[in-house]
Amino acid sequence: MSINQSAARINTSVAEVLDRHVVLTVESLDRISLSAIVPRLQIEKNVAAFFLCHRQVFFVKELARLTRDFGARVAEFAETEGVPCIAFETKAKQRKEDVAAEHRRRNPLRDGVLFIGKAQKKAFFLRVTKTKSNTTGHTIPWLTKRTAMVNHYYFYCVDENFGPFFIKYCSYFPYNARLCLNGHEYCKRQLEKEGIEYQPLENGVLSCANPRRLHEICDGLTAGRIQALWNKWQARLPQPFTDDDRCAGFVYDVFLQQVEFSRTQVFDRPLSGRLFFEQMLRDNLDLGRPDNLQLIFDKCIPRTTKTRFRTRLITEHVIPSLWLDHKSSSIKQYFKEGRALRTELTVNTPRDFGFGKALTNLAGLRQVAFAANRRLLHAQQLNHDPTLGDDEFRTLTTPQVIAGQCVSGLRFGDTTVLAVLTALIMFRYTSRGQD
Repeated sequence: MSINQSAARINTSVAEVLDRHVVLTVESLDRISLSAIVPRLQIEKNVAAFFLCHRQVFFVKELARLTRDFGARVAEFAETEGVPCIAFETKAKQRKEDVAAEHRRRNPLRDGVLFIGKAQKKAFFLRVTKTKSNTTGHTIPWLTKRTAMVNHYYFYCVDENFGPFFIKYCSYFPYNARLCLNGHEYCKRQLEKEGIEYQPLENGVLSCANPRRLHEICDGLTAGRIQALWNKWQARLPQPFTDDDRCAGFVYDVFLQQVEFSRTQVFDRPLSGRLFFEQMLRDNLDLGRPDNLQLIFDKCIPRTTKTRFRTRLITEHVIPSLWLDHKSSSIKQYFKEGRALRTELTVNTPRDFGFGKALTNLAGLRQVAFAANRRLLHAQQLNHDPTLGDDEFRTLTTPQVIAGQCVSGLRFGDTTVLAVLTALIMFRYTSRGQD
């Protein structure tokens, strides 16, 4: 490294890097995980009513038969559509996303099902047990919620508007499901459809020929579009519930499970990003205190709040990241691919910010989350910067040439200089309140 580069490295502040060296800023939804359940079938007595009143069958032998029937429909769909079925290897710690990426590489679909995966995961399901009747006192069969490792079906798909995503169904009644998608993939698909040139970043956008349109596309990913994606693929994939069940009101509702709200700032060169990140890590390790988090998340945190507030510096491989924990949610800040700063709020429970889990709350949660990311960056820019103080000190204590005139430096420690500065401070305001 040359002497000039070393000097720039020392004298560059966080605020200067963000003001002068950021060439593209993108605010977008990142990874989105949504739970899909039939609300009327989450309570045991409602499930009993579903079988006894709606289907008019007894549930003792019906639950096992329904599980077999759903598995048969999935197998029939795979055979009819020519979709491969694979079993994920749990003992080998196989990453499902790696398997999906390999399938996407071999089969560049624009809209369709790539493959169906099968794996065991822990889940709640209903099991027939015995209990005593409140009226007769006799032992009768009943339904109880239990937790166990059960089979799940993963439908890895590609949508023409959203890109890659997957839907996971539990094979046991009441067939709770999950939808996982990525907001950045949605943005890339829209740019491609409109013919706008862009350079991709892993899980992001590095450059774009039309940044304004990119921002509009990011803002256009609304709850309505996500609901439309769910409805579209519900009509295409095999369903555990019959048409009669859906007509009777036994339909899935989609809820927010985990949402990542990201702000990506692309630097003009890798050196600028490294300058920012090293300075930021050094100056902001105490941001995780409750009084600071109140400002960042714009929420009053009373003393009785039983949670842990902290800042963590986590190093993965050789790249460190800064984590700020707030209840069950957290803000993560890291340097992405040596080119961009990613500030990302992961909301694990919308109630941390006063919102319910309904998908319609996405718009309000979005405003709060992006504002928190901006306030964090604003706080980092306002932090005390010792390199800036060093520059000012050198300017005051060394001779300067201003407007062609030589001005002597102030000798700090000299009693005359201290007296002059004290007088200037005392007479900063006159008695009339004017300068």
